[in-house]
Parts: sequence; structure tokens; C-alpha cells
Amino acid sequence: MELYNIESLIEKYFQGETSIAEEKQLKDYFSSVDVAQHLAQYKPMFCYFLQAKLLKSTKQIPLQTKKHSVAWLSIAASVVVMLGVGAFVYYSSQSADLGTYDDPEIAFRETQKALSLLSGNVNKGLESVKYVDEFDSAKDMIFTEYY
Repeated sequence: MELYNIESLIEKYFQGETSIAEEKQLKDYFSSVDVAQHLAQYKPMFCYFLQAKLLKSTKQIPLQTKKHSVAWLSIAASVVVMLGVGAFVYYSSQSADLGTYDDPEIAFRETQKALSLLSGNVNKGLESVKYVDEFDSAKDMIFTEYY
């Protein structure tokens, strides 16, 4: 009866369904001298588990914190922000006087050039609208004839 019990426990063990008490029964059985011949192949595995349980590591593992890298990262981020602010102030102060003229006649001529350029582009847009108007009128004639 005990051999049948051990065989069923081994099946449950390999299915991952054994409890701690059942695993202890298996370890006790395989650590004894009288192990059945057909189950002898499992003896080294369970004996290894018993020996590995007794091993203790004496090596000290030093724990190192990474506070130094966080400090350097924050310093680098603040330097980048300072450079960005400095570049913005520098370039905004240089480009503040663009588009201003001291002589009103030069300002008037430049304004006329800008408005003439704008007018030319608007006229090009209006020419393309003429084609759309022609299309709409042709479409209306076609659809009013059939409907």
C-alpha cells in the first residue's frame, strides 16, 4: 500500500499538485535505504534537494545604492535647462528689432511691397475660383436637365 501511495505522490509531484507535507513524505522515503527498484531513478533528485537545503552561503553581498547617478543626472538636467533659457534670452534680444524702421518713407515702401505680394497671391487664388464657378454652373445645367 505504501508503494502505491509513493507512486501516486510522485505523479502529483510532477504535476505540481503536492503539498509541503506530501513532499516531505517523498523526501523521507527516498532518503531511506529501502527504495523500490523501479523508483530508484528518483532517489538522486530527492537526495540532492535534502543536501542543497543544508548548504548555506557565507559570501557577503555588498549593497550599493545609485544615489550618485541620480545626483549627476539632476545636475546635468539643470545645466541643460539653464542653457536653454540662456539661448532663448540671447536670441530673443537680438531679433527684437527686426521689422522696425526709423525712416517712415522706407517703412511705407516696404509695406507697399508686402501688400503687393499679398495682393498677387490673392489674385492667383481668385483665378482658380473662376474655374470652380464654371464647374458649378456646368454641373447645375447637367443636373437640372436630368432631374
